[in-house]
Amino acid sequence: MSVRHPPGSVAVVIEVSELTKRYGGKTAVDHLSFTVRPGQVTGFLGPNGAGKTTTLRMILGLDTPTGGAATVSGVPFRDHRRGLRHVGALLDANQVHGGRSAAAHLSALARSNGLPQRRVAEVLSEVGLAEAANRRIGGFSLGMKQRLGIATALLGDPPVLMFDEPINGMDPEGVLWVRRLFRRLAAEGRTVFLSSHLMSEMENTADQLVVIGRGRLIAAESVREFAGRGTRIGVVVGTPQAAELAAVLTAAGASVEPEGSPGTERLAVTGLPADRIGALALDHRIVLHELTTRPASLEEAFMELTADSVEYLAGQPR
Repeated sequence: MSVRHPPGSVAVVIEVSELTKRYGGKTAVDHLSFTVRPGQVTGFLGPNGAGKTTTLRMILGLDTPTGGAATVSGVPFRDHRRGLRHVGALLDANQVHGGRSAAAHLSALARSNGLPQRRVAEVLSEVGLAEAANRRIGGFSLGMKQRLGIATALLGDPPVLMFDEPINGMDPEGVLWVRRLFRRLAAEGRTVFLSSHLMSEMENTADQLVVIGRGRLIAAESVREFAGRGTRIGVVVGTPQAAELAAVLTAAGASVEPEGSPGTERLAVTGLPADRIGALALDHRIVLHELTTRPASLEEAFMELTADSVEYLAGQPR
């Protein structure tokens, strides 16, 4: 079974304009503006305390902005009748009644949103919980609760889907399933907005990124463009004379570390371009088997570009 294509052909977008949220003297979200478009997975990144969850809650009308606006299809989410038909969301997998069964939980939501009861069985099957339909949610693992939260988001077959850290507690098979699901939903033309702190998953799942720090926008661009903004470009070198080459490159001002497991005779080099490394190897009669430029990873770019926006730094003096 797979969820149906969203009805109609009108592009449904999430629009955030000058969105601001203050709690007393603390500004959690600061004049934030971005657009999330259909047909792609948009990742939502930021250090802890950056304002991601607060932003998601304001988009869903769960928190009231101090200023600015957030709309879905041009209107605030609260103005959409039977909201699950318009936006499906998973913000906290633990926010469910532990005494109910999965089927009862979804049935109540289906009735309140005017959805056919057949959707309950369909989405439980979709997320792999068909055999657990009548079990009490209180006995579910975190990974199972995440699957139930995703089923809840899919219940109304909505054109917009939002997820906050959806793979917490998932095993490797579950992570792979979620990754494929989100990409398939985007390919169906839906608007998929995904918050996660796992850079590897964003690299494998997202097409576009919205990156914030201290409540402000840092970047809104493709994953490739954002990763390309990192300055830590490295070079991988393979040589049977690793120790000798490492000494030459270090003397020339490079930073050199072994690449991979011991004995692989590969070096990770930063601080010198590939052509300079090749020239130094030639000058010192060092044989090279590999010389590959490696751009900064998404994680490296993220750490570099959000360094000034980290609110909680480990090891800092009090």
